[in-house]
Amino acid sequence: MRVEAVELRVVELPLRFPFETSFGREEVKRAVLVCAQAEGLEGWGEAPVMAAPLYNEETVETAWHVLRDFLVPAVLGAPVAHPREVRERLRFVRRHHMAKAGLEAAVWDLFAQRAGRSLRDLLGGVRERVEVGVSLGIEPTVPELVRRVEAFVRRGYRRVKVKIRPGWDVDVVREIRHQFPDLPLQVDANSAYALEDAPVFETLDEFGLLLIEQPLGEDDLVDHAKLQARLRTAVCLDESIVHPHDARKAIELGSCRVVNIKPARLGGLAAALDTHDVCASHGIPVWCGGMLETGIGRLANLALASLPNFRLPGDLSASDRYFEEDLIEPPVVLEPDGTVRVPAEAGIAPRVRRDRVDRVTVRREWIRA
Repeated sequence: MRVEAVELRVVELPLRFPFETSFGREEVKRAVLVCAQAEGLEGWGEAPVMAAPLYNEETVETAWHVLRDFLVPAVLGAPVAHPREVRERLRFVRRHHMAKAGLEAAVWDLFAQRAGRSLRDLLGGVRERVEVGVSLGIEPTVPELVRRVEAFVRRGYRRVKVKIRPGWDVDVVREIRHQFPDLPLQVDANSAYALEDAPVFETLDEFGLLLIEQPLGEDDLVDHAKLQARLRTAVCLDESIVHPHDARKAIELGSCRVVNIKPARLGGLAAALDTHDVCASHGIPVWCGGMLETGIGRLANLALASLPNFRLPGDLSASDRYFEEDLIEPPVVLEPDGTVRVPAEAGIAPRVRRDRVDRVTVRREWIRA
């Protein structure tokens, strides 16, 4: 296959509710969409970057620049025998993982359609449905957060994740656990603490959490190992794992007992598959995180989450968790048993609604071979 042209778009979708973490607050979801054309087909991918470099170093502007001027030209017109080759072809650009992930996903989509197979099958997935949870941000008050938790539990989500930060942690979790003693519950710090804050996590250890996600620095493995040794609760790493080798190092150091796999953070589906395999070989369970993706990115994540070692519910909520109207049809829907169906269509493109994409596009450009 040869990619003949790529269309880049910046889209902006208002979120149904603001989403606040330890590093910032989002009211509008911005992303860069990648539409690759080849052999009369079009494949879609998403780079779920933020407007500001808060989660990682990337932004909408950097992703646009790197895709347009470096990544897309490296793929255009060149023969690609398998989507994994895209990862190797883009290796000359350091990091910029979300930009790479968006382009690579579009190529995976092209190959799935050409083969007449679902992306799940192409990736080696084994499940038709995956267990999902919901991720809740920081709210103005604890009672407001508790009401949010109650609403999503009633809807059938199998576990709840809440964001924490210094000053919004122990008391919050204590109240949620008091109200929902049997709820599968986990917390996410997004690197907001230091090892000196270990007493906070030793207190959280008392609440029967599924895991504590990324408590310390985004580039740290050593202090996480020291913290994990002091806790019964599993530490889960997110931002610290940006390459499959990082997962291996973290496991060998004892830095975590669980890994959050986000294709966008790792540079694409190929790197996500390799990270899954590294963790599986060491008996470390993984789950699929999210970056508030539109349905385009979420469908790819669902396909990935059908692999065998995704043993914990992912942040793969239904479309209506974030958007009044998603960019796909049908939308992602929560089943009564707390699962979401993995896409069975040949690729993602058949579900993309171009009319909706057009309505939320604020910038677009074609790049041709």
